[in-house]
Amino acid sequence: MAKIQLVYFQVWGRGEAIRTLMVDNNVEYEEIDVGTFDNWVKEWKPKMAFGQCPFLKDGDVEIVQSNAILRYLARKLDLYGSNNKEATRADMINDGVEDLRTEYTRMIYQNYENGKSPFIEGLPGKLQCFENLMKSGDYVLGSKICFTDYNLFDLLECLVTLSPACLDKFPAINAYHDRMMNRPGIQRRRATEHFKGLKINYNGKQ
Repeated sequence: MAKIQLVYFQVWGRGEAIRTLMVDNNVEYEEIDVGTFDNWVKEWKPKMAFGQCPFLKDGDVEIVQSNAILRYLARKLDLYGSNNKEATRADMINDGVEDLRTEYTRMIYQNYENGKSPFIEGLPGKLQCFENLMKSGDYVLGSKICFTDYNLFDLLECLVTLSPACLDKFPAINAYHDRMMNRPGIQRRRATEHFKGLKINYNGKQ
């Protein structure tokens, strides 16, 4: 059986949560580097729906949009909860992650010099929402991990890199971050030379 292929830039970006999910769930995959931005525009962008990557190929299934990829893998690997209520909670929190990630990404790429301090100053109000949601259970859905956990953990890693003390006043998500970090699969991913060689963002700002 052919390995899953993940096509992306060699950065964390919107690919790292996907990589981490696959490694933590023992999914063999092959990563294809799109190369430089110019090479991506010339060679890859025309081949991708919406002209975006990451791009995942699993047999005859081809997907773009990072959250669609995460949800596809969740359905494939039983990482979407046990019922509609759990799946809805996973979706809701994942959408909250997406909202904050969008703000983070806009600041990183469009307004880093002037926007970093205001973004960090506004983080407590945003993180409080996740704190309230994560006060019970080890993971987003309690005792069983789901796809949202990988996306939330990845975002928290970006935020801790940006502002190392940002989780200190939030015991639930601080403990959650540590719990995710200590998962054997996540440690295995982070020990790879590939992971160690990646920047968080394409422009090098973090």
